[in-house]
Amino acid sequence: MEFSETLSYLLSLGHETLAMKLGLKNTELLLAELGNPHHSFASVQIAGTNGKGSTAAMLDSICCQAGVRTGLFTSPHLISITERIKISGCEISTEAFAELATRVRAAAESLVAQGKVQALPTFFEHVTAIALLAFKEAGVALAILETGLGGRLDATTVAGASIVAITPIALDHQDYLGATLAEIAAEKAAIIRPGTTAIIAAQQDEANAVIQQRAAESAVEPLMGVYEAAVEGATADGRFTVTFQTKGERYESVSIGLRGRHQIENAATATRIAEALNQAGWKIPQTAIVDGIETAQHAGRLELINGYLLDGAHNPAGAQTLLSYLREFVKVPFTLVFGAMRDKNLVEMAAILFPAAARLVLTQANNPRSASAEELQEIAVAMGAPNVFVTHSVSEALAMANEVTSTPGLVCVTGSLYLLGEAKALMNTSALAAEQS
Repeated sequence: MEFSETLSYLLSLGHETLAMKLGLKNTELLLAELGNPHHSFASVQIAGTNGKGSTAAMLDSICCQAGVRTGLFTSPHLISITERIKISGCEISTEAFAELATRVRAAAESLVAQGKVQALPTFFEHVTAIALLAFKEAGVALAILETGLGGRLDATTVAGASIVAITPIALDHQDYLGATLAEIAAEKAAIIRPGTTAIIAAQQDEANAVIQQRAAESAVEPLMGVYEAAVEGATADGRFTVTFQTKGERYESVSIGLRGRHQIENAATATRIAEALNQAGWKIPQTAIVDGIETAQHAGRLELINGYLLDGAHNPAGAQTLLSYLREFVKVPFTLVFGAMRDKNLVEMAAILFPAAARLVLTQANNPRSASAEELQEIAVAMGAPNVFVTHSVSEALAMANEVTSTPGLVCVTGSLYLLGEAKALMNTSALAAEQS
């Protein structure tokens, strides 16, 4: 298949979330049909509600600095599906993705023909298999896998990671993972299995109790919050300099590459995973940990681009983190471009973010899960939000935001990573057109 054919095929399997089927059997069968590529390398698996992508990006940066050949698998992507798969920090090419996807498709269709599965594996199961096959073909030594949803039944769990980590857990995806924090924590804590090393970020008490119970059942002693962080300062745009003290090491004056106070927790988690890898024989020196945290990048997380702030806050906890950043570091009136998925807690997210904005531009991403701009408008009107503008596409929303934003001012785009992806693609097109004019 050519790359365009690959995309058409994967999309024909159904929307990533709407057509999702939690369970490991299909992925196990698919990987077996491909020769079990995940047996060719070691793995780290990172689960959680918020921060798992940033933590994975930092860990990958650390390992690259240490000379470890890594494969990084994250989701979702913003613009191109190839963003999900990186080899030693470099995004896979469209040609390589298409070639691997062709092989995975053949394996999936063979499973159906043999009667081993009733229907083709899902979009996410296919992409997970593509990533693991890519890592084997590239000869990676270590795969860093961001869990897609939950943990217990997520396709990435099939890799059988020896080191697992759980970033902060909050309410999200309740339709799939459970209605309470404890139920959601149980799904994510299930990645802790006998024989694993488990690193746990700071959690709410309810989630902590569930994680500790799972660890005890698995005879695992989890590393839970074993570090101190002394903040030394921050840049004007929100990059913090921190001295970390873990159980065995001290890291002086680390300037975190990613913006926001919440990245201190993620950096500490990545550091402790790196220490666990070092203890397992991976030879990751302290200089690599510091350099990796300082140079890590992760698109769509408090990303500043030419007067726009893009942040993938897609649940109330993420919205609260974004609000904290805005209050601490944004000193000018800002316009909020907001669009989100209808299965999110829209009212709570709106209550957090809408009152802080000088102007509110509501829109919807080109996604079947998107809440309509009219649904969002009803919420804004009920809250009494002033200066509300309704648009029906991301391009229209950005044009409106540019028109109504004062100078000095800022446009903040948030609510969904799908929204951010469309916005970034439009910004890239505009920038290219400006260069060519």
